[in-house]
Amino acid sequence: MPPTPPPVVTTLTVSPVVTQVTDDLPGRVVAGRTAEIRAQVSGIVTRRLFEQGSLVKAGQPLFQISPVPFQAEVDSAAATLKRAQAALAQAQITAKRLTGLVDADAISRQVYDNAIAQRDQAAAEVAQAQANLDRRKVDLGFATVRSPIDGRIGQELVTEGALVSQSDASPMARVQQLDEVYVDVRQPAGMLAAMRAEADRGTPRVAHFLGDGNQPLPVEGHILFSDLRVDEGTGDVVMRIAVKNGNGLLLPGMFVRARVPRGAPRPMLRVPQEAVARDSAGQPSVWVIDAQHKAHPHPVRLGALVERQYVIEEGIAAGDNVVVEGFDRLQNDVAVDASPWKAPEASTGDKQAVAEH
Repeated sequence: MPPTPPPVVTTLTVSPVVTQVTDDLPGRVVAGRTAEIRAQVSGIVTRRLFEQGSLVKAGQPLFQISPVPFQAEVDSAAATLKRAQAALAQAQITAKRLTGLVDADAISRQVYDNAIAQRDQAAAEVAQAQANLDRRKVDLGFATVRSPIDGRIGQELVTEGALVSQSDASPMARVQQLDEVYVDVRQPAGMLAAMRAEADRGTPRVAHFLGDGNQPLPVEGHILFSDLRVDEGTGDVVMRIAVKNGNGLLLPGMFVRARVPRGAPRPMLRVPQEAVARDSAGQPSVWVIDAQHKAHPHPVRLGALVERQYVIEEGIAAGDNVVVEGFDRLQNDVAVDASPWKAPEASTGDKQAVAEH
């Protein structure tokens, strides 16, 4: 009976590969700033001056409150100012005329002092009338409700004919800033200390984002370690990432996945995912071929899953010849017929280092 041929396997000689490990964390987009549009004067809304859902600029008119009563108050205040200015002019003429007379002792000092007091009082009344006119003009300006920030405006929350006032509980509309937004992500609190330590060592705090189907989005964000809070219900840390969003790709309320770096890139041993075997208890191991072309199982401790390869944190060393395909036919100390393993081409979506949870 002919001897049984040795099992045929494919192998890979492992060596350190510089790897950036990341964590994919669920996140939600939050507007950089949100402005609630409210009335600063009471009145009837006569016109809506924007398209719902459109982009608006700071200072752009949004609503028109009936200006008629405010214009009437401006006109009345202007007339009061003119009357006060006329009284001041008359008081100034009188005081000037009496100056020469009091110097010549033609009138009593009391009469002159009364004239000066009337002139100063008239000047004060002019200032008061001017301030009142300015206040009425401010109210008239507030009749045109404007946007305080650039951003996208939502739906109108009041319609033409509605009575609005400063004490209203609901705003007239909301404007959200979109050129810079935040993404709030959650991660276990135990990971925070390591991330902060890496940041203190100068590691870049840049995050990237994935959309539907794990497709990369053409935006990146800066991790804000100063803006952290702990969710009381889960104990997770809510971390905020600032994102430049000039193209408006991220919208408030949108759910995305943030790809957050875990430490700095460093050399790591990696083996293909299919090279890892698991026993009945789920413990991982790999098969290593020694110099005599014999196979031996090595228990390993797995790290992150990177480009469909496991980072091996413990169990093998650089230069080991690891079985990738065919280990299901192996037994300890059995001789094998080994050939080099050829890696399949990686797709675009796989070229990231993603930590398993």
